Amino acid sequence: MGHSEPWGLRPRPRWARVILPLLAALLAAQLLVATPLVRAGESPPPAFIELDGRQVLEIRAGVGAQTPAQMARRGSQRLAELAGNYSIEPGQIVVQEDPPYTTIGRMQDGVFEPRISVDDRNAARFQLNRQQLAQRYLEQIRAAIVRYRQTHRRSDWLRGTALALLALGFYILWLRGQMALNQRLERWINDPANRRIRGLQVGGNQWLTADQERSLLDPLRRIVHGSVLLLVSYLSIPLFLGLFPPTQGLSETLRGQITGLVVGGAQAFSRAIPDLISVAVILGLSVLLMRASNAWFRAVELGNLRLRWFYPEWARPTARLVGIGILLLGVVLAYPYIPGANSKAFQGAGLFVGVLAALGSSAVAANLIGGLMLTYTRAYQEGDRVSINGTVGIVHDCALLVTRLRTPRNEVVSIPNATVLGASIVNYSLARREIAQPVVIATTVTIGYDVPWRQVHRLMLDAAGATAGISREMPPFVLQTSLNDFHISYELSAYVEDVDTYRSTLSDLLGAIQDQFAGAGVEILSPVYHAMRNGNGSTVPPWPSESFGTPTPTPPAAG
Repeated sequence: MGHSEPWGLRPRPRWARVILPLLAALLAAQLLVATPLVRAGESPPPAFIELDGRQVLEIRAGVGAQTPAQMARRGSQRLAELAGNYSIEPGQIVVQEDPPYTTIGRMQDGVFEPRISVDDRNAARFQLNRQQLAQRYLEQIRAAIVRYRQTHRRSDWLRGTALALLALGFYILWLRGQMALNQRLERWINDPANRRIRGLQVGGNQWLTADQERSLLDPLRRIVHGSVLLLVSYLSIPLFLGLFPPTQGLSETLRGQITGLVVGGAQAFSRAIPDLISVAVILGLSVLLMRASNAWFRAVELGNLRLRWFYPEWARPTARLVGIGILLLGVVLAYPYIPGANSKAFQGAGLFVGVLAALGSSAVAANLIGGLMLTYTRAYQEGDRVSINGTVGIVHDCALLVTRLRTPRNEVVSIPNATVLGASIVNYSLARREIAQPVVIATTVTIGYDVPWRQVHRLMLDAAGATAGISREMPPFVLQTSLNDFHISYELSAYVEDVDTYRSTLSDLLGAIQDQFAGAGVEILSPVYHAMRNGNGSTVPPWPSESFGTPTPTPPAAG
């Protein structure tokens, strides 16, 4: 701006006096931030003189006040000029002493033109003297110039172009074949008439249906197809770049990256083989211990192995707990040997799992402790008929977190173990299994004072004797439980042969009671029925006949 005539004729305005110094300060700050600073006592990083993308000379210390980066930048320009000037032969590049430097340059007609200088400081970084390092530089420069000229001839360009066209043709043919193969696989997977896709069945269990298998195979096909396209295309880039002289250096760099990635992966895998073997051994031993534990507890459950202090119904849940403990122990022992166990990814995953466990630990722990207490207090076991909070059914599954009941309507009710632990549990099967005695079913009827109580007892006992499913090993009995205002309460208690027929036996018993009382002409005033005897008819139903579809019992004698 100082060269502009208007500014030279007129004084600067006031805003310029403030803004321009501020802009200059900001620019200086940006330059200071962008320029890497070398601390006192630290050596600047090495730099390389390059030719056509290839590293030729390594500069570890600058000459004079120059940094290695500055020397490398200027040296790359001068080397490119030497290589591009075909009138200069590589033999004309010589070394000449110019203390305290050794200089490399061009000798023509007795005149020496310096190009790059070597001092003792740079040579000391290579643990060489100045002359030795200069001679190494000279050989590298001559070799780089020869290689550059050999790869930049017209024939090299024509050959590279022909090979590139040939490689491109092969790539297009492969691409068309890959696309055709992908389309063919897509039709094969989505073909409803394909008999080979029929789901996944293991051990008689259908894990996946045919449609579910197709829904998994189709995204897998897309992922594999895209990965193959990207991989082959990426590997083709160094091939194409290496066919042309100006991009051969870049091609070598990419090829080196790919080679380094493959070699690094192979080395990492080879280093991880001992750890993987350790993990496999630990997990294998864990699986063997789990199988041995399950076999031992299975023998206890079947009664092949008897322990006085261990009940057979404890075998299955204890086997689950021991299996989980063995698995956790195996994971803990194998974790340090897992490749990448100390990486940030594993630590983040562990933190995430810990957060989830902390959020859901209260409910899970309550149900888990409830399941353990219910198991080892022997409140019930699978197959028992129980009543939990009014839900009556057969115990279908005793899991660590929930208990599942199958009701008489074949409904499966899942109740959390924490809820079961705080509820009242009625077990109808425990008496038969533990003390070898049947369960009692009881029903109450109310009869008026005008009927003799001995007759009521006989009628109720006859009803129990006429009911199928009532046990004969212990006789039924009748209790008079209360003397009410208008009637007497009689309770019949009878023993059931099979608790699984509890409901049907109770229904048959109630029907038999009605038949016995109806045959005797006795009114059942249950629960609080009261008849005014002012000429109304009796409420006793007519005696059943053959038309009702049930056999007619012999009416007892009235008494």
